[in-house]
Amino acid sequence: MTKDAALELRGVSKSFVVDGSEVHALANVSFSVAPGEFVSIVGPSGCGKSTLLRLVAGLEFPDAGEVLFDDERVNGPSIRRGIIFQDHRLFPWLTVEANVAVGLLRSSATEGQQREIARALISLVGLNGFENAYPSQLSGGMAQRASIARSLAARPQILLLDEPLGALDSLTRGQMQAELLRIWQHEAMTMLMVTHDVAEAVFLSDRIVVMDRNPGRVRQIMDVDLPKPRHRQDREGIALTEQLVGLLEISAL
Repeated sequence: MTKDAALELRGVSKSFVVDGSEVHALANVSFSVAPGEFVSIVGPSGCGKSTLLRLVAGLEFPDAGEVLFDDERVNGPSIRRGIIFQDHRLFPWLTVEANVAVGLLRSSATEGQQREIARALISLVGLNGFENAYPSQLSGGMAQRASIARSLAARPQILLLDEPLGALDSLTRGQMQAELLRIWQHEAMTMLMVTHDVAEAVFLSDRIVVMDRNPGRVRQIMDVDLPKPRHRQDREGIALTEQLVGLLEISAL
């Protein structure tokens, strides 16, 4: 495994059969993520971004190559690798606090300790006062905050984010980007995020993996050497965003 890598993909390929035809989703994908790093994956539709995340989560398995996490081959789901999807997937019959506590089901903590942990995480994501609310009573951004708290409850070593803010309006999305950055810094976590929003990737990431499609493969890995916290109107960030957009326009051809 590459020195100081929390996660490493080595020559990963993956195909699916769709309507009797083989579709090559990924071909010979290799990259690594260092402990505590925030890495985003961007690329045109159909380049295998979400498939990559599912492979890292252990929900799918590569046809060739391997996925290594903490020097061990990924061979199935694990609480060490939390995942957040575009839709919050909260249980509608449970309160916010009870939903977050679901992430503690495998914990050895007592019921009282689990409640204390759940409330601390609810506070961390800015949902104080909504412990007893149900998902139907929350806005989209609030529901996604609750989903993040539930994922953090198991204390994962890496958090995988599959378009976690894609369903939000632009104002809420901007607020949640800042919130994700704050949580990442507070928890000192490793994060791997799939996004279609290039400006979002530049705002959040230490590095960005740019994908080509047909089949999905790594076109380029870009360092985002900008100080944090970042400002959306910084010229360096805008220039990097424009550079990424140009790469994606080529990748989509």
